[in-house]
Amino acid sequence: MTKELFLQAILKFVLGVVVVGILLFLPAGSFQYWNAWLFMGILFVPMFLTGIVMMFKNPQLLRKRLNAREKQAQQSLVNKLSGLMFIAGFVIAGLNFRFQWIILPDWVVWTGAVIFLLSYLLYAEVLRENTYLSRTVEVQEGQKVIDTGLYGIVRHPMYSATILLFLSMPLVLGSVISFVIFLTYPIIIAKRIRNEEMVLEQGLERYAAYKKKVKYRMIPFLW
Repeated sequence: MTKELFLQAILKFVLGVVVVGILLFLPAGSFQYWNAWLFMGILFVPMFLTGIVMMFKNPQLLRKRLNAREKQAQQSLVNKLSGLMFIAGFVIAGLNFRFQWIILPDWVVWTGAVIFLLSYLLYAEVLRENTYLSRTVEVQEGQKVIDTGLYGIVRHPMYSATILLFLSMPLVLGSVISFVIFLTYPIIIAKRIRNEEMVLEQGLERYAAYKKKVKYRMIPFLW
């Protein structure tokens, strides 16, 4: 762990809290939007704890996760589309609370929170299994194919976890309209996977054989 990495991680964490807070509470017009407080709690507390663990146990992985600058044009477009999805989904959720358009019942909200936390545990397990997981599509020096654990079930378990994470977010926020917006994420991530697999197959030894061994990308028996 270095001082530079520590400051970078803390700065991005604080910036994330501020930005998400603005996107939710400003449209809501009130700090009484309890769904937003619940969401920020289950999002940022596990994120902070995961960051602390990575900072001491695997600072190289943390550095990779903090780097989100894509070199490929296709992946850069995917990131921009994902960003627009988040902005639109959060703002609409806030407006939904303010104007009481379609409010989901509390049991749906709490069910969404449980799904979110379980998905985060799945996400953490993927990080534990694969230390090559950067946020950009690239083949790293010394990278090897991981084909055990969750990677023996689907080729992209991280994306499986993020789909569950992101689709549970609007449920926690209590907004059906935001849920419809977040349904664009599987389409966006499918585009990313196609390009990512092309890069890995060209640059990572044994990846073509791994694709034949593990047939499904994200959802067993479906895709």
